[in-house]
Amino acid sequence: MASSAENTVTVEQTGSPIRRRQDQRATLIGLGLNKIGRRSTLPDTPSVRGMIDKVAHLVRVVNGA
Repeated sequence: MASSAENTVTVEQTGSPIRRRQDQRATLIGLGLNKIGRRSTLPDTPSVRGMIDKVAHLVRVVNGA
């Protein structure tokens, strides 16, 4: 079971999607975030990492490499 814990990444929303492009808002929703301070634990996959990179100015990685 430890391997599944290692393959997750937790992100926290730190910025507001107000006055951001619609695709960035949709990416936040896809990450399971909708308010500043909310956290979401997701599988650590290349697609999730790409989504995090797209909105890196609005989120921070709480744990994970």
